[in-house]
Amino acid sequence: MMTLLIRTILMYFIVFMTMRIMGKREIGKLSMFDLVISIMIAEIAVFVLEDWHKPMIAGLLPMGTLVLIQIIIAQVSLKNEKLRRWFEGTPVAVIKHGKLDRERMEKERYNLDDLLLQLRENRIRNIADVEFALLEPSGKLTVIEKQRQPEGEAKQEDKEGKPLFRYEGLPVPLIMDGKVQDEGLEKLGKTRFWLKRELQAKGIKDFKEVFFCSLDYRGRWYIDKKR
Repeated sequence: MMTLLIRTILMYFIVFMTMRIMGKREIGKLSMFDLVISIMIAEIAVFVLEDWHKPMIAGLLPMGTLVLIQIIIAQVSLKNEKLRRWFEGTPVAVIKHGKLDRERMEKERYNLDDLLLQLRENRIRNIADVEFALLEPSGKLTVIEKQRQPEGEAKQEDKEGKPLFRYEGLPVPLIMDGKVQDEGLEKLGKTRFWLKRELQAKGIKDFKEVFFCSLDYRGRWYIDKKR
């Protein structure tokens, strides 16, 4: 019993330190990649505790290997957008402009019961109140409610008098890690030439100078330059 007690205490601290090394992202959310790593570490820990005759190294070696894999992939993903999206997945709009996207829901095997449950968790009782709902890679639902424009507030328009861009509910990423997000430009109905012209007006000559750039539905820019 003393051996079991000691091994249990040791495995507790080992797993605890392992999760700390892997980073706070493991606690804040569980993507598919994070979930697989966490389950495997838990299974290895149980395996070591169940078989007293197995040396501790039989569990520490594979756990260390998993941590190393996670750290390497996380570091590479910071600079490789395609790899990051492949491992982490991408958000999916299940409600867009107040309308359900049934094709997306079927593809993600996401049913109406799931949607209604998560809407209630966001304190929303009626789908009719939702303008935009985004199913995150972690399974969490991000919801933007419909908003009426206050009386007397001027609409954001371009030089031709047209709306600056269509309301999407969330800020649209235009540049990430120095790379232009064409999907974001498509949502705005804009081109790279337009984006470059806007950035040049703000004193930025090249897309590669920007770490992150977004534009919200009020026409407010957020630009973070690389150091």
